[in-house]
Amino acid sequence: MKKIYHLSTCTTNQKILKRIPKLKEFTLQEIKTEPITPAQLDAMKALAGSYEALFSRRSMKYRPMGLHEKTLTEKDCRKLILQEYTFLKRPVIIVGRSIFIGNAAKEVEGAIAAARG
Repeated sequence: MKKIYHLSTCTTNQKILKRIPKLKEFTLQEIKTEPITPAQLDAMKALAGSYEALFSRRSMKYRPMGLHEKTLTEKDCRKLILQEYTFLKRPVIIVGRSIFIGNAAKEVEGAIAAARG
């Protein structure tokens, strides 16, 4: 499977997508207009190891919701990601059984290498 969960209005996501070789081989899912399903999130968690790895603390809603003052559990992270798309660290790039989460250079370079095959 080759899939990318992204936010089309995010300029960082746009720049990363331009760098992915063979992008036409990927299924793109824009998470704002096509929200992720519980089954999709669970599949991402199976590859990532935890919901926390997929959770973005950089979301604009993180502090206003008082989440910085709480210790979030795996269950909390899952619920919040499903409830609000901005809590998914993005982009999430899946190539076979490998997952690359977020925009850190290491993740992006790994996704580019995996996409080349």
